[in-house]
Amino acid sequence: MTRPARGRMTQKQIAELAGVSQATVSLVLNGREGNGVRIPEETRQRVLEVINSTIYVADPAARRLAGVGNKILGVFTYEPAFPNESVDFYTPLLMGIESEAEKLGSDLLIFTSAAVEDGHRHIFQPNNRIGLADGCLLLGREIDREDLVRLVAEDYPFVAIGRREVDGVPYVGVDYAGATASLARIALERGHRRFLYFHVDSDSESVRDRREGLVSAVGEATDASLEFRVGSPEAIEEAVAVVAARRVTVVFVEDPALAEEFARAVEAAGLSVPRDVSIVVLGDTARLDPDQRDFTRLQPPRSELGRRATILLDELLSSGKELPGERTRILLDCPIALGATLAEATESAE
Repeated sequence: MTRPARGRMTQKQIAELAGVSQATVSLVLNGREGNGVRIPEETRQRVLEVINSTIYVADPAARRLAGVGNKILGVFTYEPAFPNESVDFYTPLLMGIESEAEKLGSDLLIFTSAAVEDGHRHIFQPNNRIGLADGCLLLGREIDREDLVRLVAEDYPFVAIGRREVDGVPYVGVDYAGATASLARIALERGHRRFLYFHVDSDSESVRDRREGLVSAVGEATDASLEFRVGSPEAIEEAVAVVAARRVTVVFVEDPALAEEFARAVEAAGLSVPRDVSIVVLGDTARLDPDQRDFTRLQPPRSELGRRATILLDELLSSGKELPGERTRILLDCPIALGATLAEATESAE
């Protein structure tokens, strides 16, 4: 079989090598048999053999327009995926996505052309190339609501990672409310009645879910109280003073880095964790250093989250019809690590 000169292989060249018409090559590539057109299996195999032995790459945009999949799954992150401060969050997610995409025989395409503005990206901007993928996984604590509404309206296949309160949005998330409530109940069982909550400055669904779980569980004890603080250096200083005065015995912290900062501030003030104050973290880092503090914490199943979201996207792409809501809105259980920072409550001031 004579090979053409180096360069991008064309359908015309594939047809010449296989001894068929260019139209036949197009039909094989796009899977567009029908209306009385049927390609003999021997001919199909001959065309596929030529394609597999060359460097021909079908135009993904053209295949999408023709309604044919490319086996390309997109990944769009609303925050940078690989900076030092968030790599521990995104790495296990991306590992789960990658492992499942490999099983499905799909390639991953990470969209990075959208500039980050005020810490976030937007899908619909001049350099938007999301149409190159068959469908897309969306990652980010805060996903632009207008993007979600438009994706639903345009019937573009996608799955959000994390629970989203937008009609028609398929997602795979974590049951933060239930897991946070479980941790709060453990604290109550250990005698804690004075709670303080350090949360991030966000109104995202995951933040609200954690807050709802904590408020609900603490509210079950009529003699318990709960204070709120947005995490900041000033708030940490104030919280240490509150702990020193024995007005708080347990602090729930949403951000793991802030929890470590708070613990060091407590110790710098001559107090002890967990003897003087217990600390519960409503998140986790992916890689625990041997010397890292063993916080009592939530352990969101991030790799499983990425894997299940990829499976759901594949189901949406392959089903050819709308799936029922219970199959497109999934919450995974969130494991708890009891760790070493939630002790029996010390006596608190009234």
